Amino acid sequence: MDRASTSLSRFEAWFADRNWSPFAFQAEVWHAMIDGQSGLLHAPTGMGKTLAVWLGALCRIENEHPPPGLQVIWVTPLRALAGDTCAALKEPLPAFAPYCTVEVRTGDTSAHRKKTQEKKPPQVLITTPESLTLLLTRPQAEKTMSDLKVVIVDEWHELLGSKRGVQTELALARLRNLAPALITWGLSATLANLEQARRHLLGVHRESTDVPGRLIAGKVAKELVIDTLLPESASRFPWAGHLGLTMLSMVVNELEPVSSALVFTNTRSQCELWHQALTGARPDWRVGLHHGSLASKERTLIENGLKNGVYKAVVCTSSLDLGVDFSPVERVLQIGSPKGVARLLQRAGRSGHGPGRVSRVTCVPASVLELVEAAAARDAAHTGTIESRSPFYCPLDVLAQHTVSMGLGKGFNKDELLQEIRTTAAYKNLTESEWDWLLKFLSTGGSTLSAYPEYHKLQVENDIYRVSDATIAKRHRMAIGTIVSDAAVQVRYLKGGRIGSVEENFISRLYPGETFLFAGKPLQLVKVNNMTAYVRKASAAGAVPVWQGGRMPLSSELAEAVCTRLDAAARGIFEDEEMGFLRPVLSLQEAWSAIPKKDELLIERIQSREGCHLYIYPFAGRLVHEGLAALLAFRLAALKPLTFTWAVNDYGLELLSRDEPPFDQALEKDLFGTARLTDDILASLNSAELAKNRFREIARIAGLVFQGYPGKGKTARQIQATSSLIFDVFDRYDPKNPLYRQAHSEVLDHQLERTRLYETLKRMQTARLKVTRPDNFTPLAFPLMVDRLREKLTSENLQDRLRRMLVSLEKKADETMAN
Repeated sequence: MDRASTSLSRFEAWFADRNWSPFAFQAEVWHAMIDGQSGLLHAPTGMGKTLAVWLGALCRIENEHPPPGLQVIWVTPLRALAGDTCAALKEPLPAFAPYCTVEVRTGDTSAHRKKTQEKKPPQVLITTPESLTLLLTRPQAEKTMSDLKVVIVDEWHELLGSKRGVQTELALARLRNLAPALITWGLSATLANLEQARRHLLGVHRESTDVPGRLIAGKVAKELVIDTLLPESASRFPWAGHLGLTMLSMVVNELEPVSSALVFTNTRSQCELWHQALTGARPDWRVGLHHGSLASKERTLIENGLKNGVYKAVVCTSSLDLGVDFSPVERVLQIGSPKGVARLLQRAGRSGHGPGRVSRVTCVPASVLELVEAAAARDAAHTGTIESRSPFYCPLDVLAQHTVSMGLGKGFNKDELLQEIRTTAAYKNLTESEWDWLLKFLSTGGSTLSAYPEYHKLQVENDIYRVSDATIAKRHRMAIGTIVSDAAVQVRYLKGGRIGSVEENFISRLYPGETFLFAGKPLQLVKVNNMTAYVRKASAAGAVPVWQGGRMPLSSELAEAVCTRLDAAARGIFEDEEMGFLRPVLSLQEAWSAIPKKDELLIERIQSREGCHLYIYPFAGRLVHEGLAALLAFRLAALKPLTFTWAVNDYGLELLSRDEPPFDQALEKDLFGTARLTDDILASLNSAELAKNRFREIARIAGLVFQGYPGKGKTARQIQATSSLIFDVFDRYDPKNPLYRQAHSEVLDHQLERTRLYETLKRMQTARLKVTRPDNFTPLAFPLMVDRLREKLTSENLQDRLRRMLVSLEKKADETMAN
């Protein structure tokens, strides 16, 4: 019997001992890996992807004796998952590879452990993209990686579509160069563009469109239940809002009979508030809190407690979307809109996490129209309509960082490194001129920064580029990575350990003595020193930290499903309990205005004491509507001098002006035209300021801005000032600088979603206009008005005003429905 047959027989026996049987896709992966093939495995959460590639990897390792050196690298997107992954990989080792050592190397690994690993590498190393890149900068990297047999990238769908994915592509290209026998495998779930994902994972040949390797889909039937926790009354349920705390008592009742549950929220602020609310409502329950700004020690305590059954429920964000070793919880609740189909499926998979089990997620609406989104998400999930992840192409900031990283060890030859870089899908079309510019820029600072030695990162000698300055090398190693956020202030007890981090913008608004809620605890600020906020426990909480980027947009797939549901309602079809429950509200929308149909563009023109309101509902998502609102305001103001204020949400946009806008005239002048789209976008927005803000991220990744040493980090204001100064220098003296131009391009393509905006305008051009003039703010318009008022009123004034408006609208609604 050959080695492959022996291995497969042992796998089947090991499965049988556990009363399991391998799925067909698992056996297919094992055969492919034994044959030395690379590939991408796509299967639902909890269906055994880890065992498929891990047992296949063990077939690639010498089975008789402990092999020398590093054999397998397992890349995980979150270092919080590394411990779970390590435990999962160790489980089958006594049966198949008792000699094999599995260790973790992330930013949380001690310096002593890292030194030990470099002297005596384990057979298997679990790491993150950032730590992997750091490993490749070591002088001994070539020797360490030479015997590498397998590299596995877990949760590839989480990396694809971000600059971390590009960083991973570059690291994989280097590994394939150092280890000729290497095969690469990726694991993915809830992803639509699988061929593109495979191409970016496995690399490409510049002269060919062929991608080496397999694409294996684990098509296993798994029961999925998506239901909704319905409010007591549709007519008295909030028309706007995003916290969902009005559903607290119903959530408590829903959790009462279960022993374990995950309560997902979309933002960290919402997570803190829901944790406070649940613990206040049921102080006898053990309720945990988990989000990405908590210290790793705090998160680990919660994760261990979840596995051991300590917690009745854990309120969390996307920090618990992923994971391989969580025991399946009984219930998963999603507070507010899921925003995307894939996100909801990922979270549903945390319950029934295993073959043959039922995965169930219950949507808890925060406002009345989110009932439509819940029904639409179920439609899309059952038809397999999920989102794609669009990868980045040729981001020069990531390439600049990688190029300097490759110069930290023995250095590189420019032609050899270019050839290696071009094997990635992200940089397949990198030109000679772009590469030459980048090397010159990294060596001399280019035409604008040449006078500053800190920008002379690379030196060339005998055709070898390397970093010879020890200070530059030290700073670069500290800055490796592409995760960029507002400057974080560490939160520590005055006499104790680290609790986590909040954004500097929030903490700067507090005075010593003021209290705030963080990590589920009321804290009092004592002082701020060296980017650290020192606190003590308080008896009562005050403000709740707000993290930037919390308002994620509705995906195109979910937006399309929402439009389908509304179109059915407009035709009198109210299927499922969510739509039936929502019928009174939609009937009110129909009575006062109209329910939008798929072939229509609903436009509402309302007059109030504030002025003239123009509401437009393209259902294209928040990011597209931000650019669209500015664009339409610019085109209307070009016909008549007007000042607009606007608000956007996932359904539509509001333009408010004191005087009547020339809407009919603008329609005749091609208001929704695409001919001058880019020029009009740049003219309608403060594009220079948007690009300057975007450039801060690019400058940090490219190494143009140093964020400071640990414990002595620079403030967000200092970093912004430095990057703004460089941006202004490029703007004035070097406007063709590729990094400067990249900032403008990313604003259009990623921040404003230019392609999706173009498609939205084309759809608006062909749609039949449905223009109404309601006497009242409709259920669709009201949330937009609330978003605009929230920007200029304090929370107390806003709540008072909304209360009065809702009482008035409810009275009018009762009269309308009575008639």
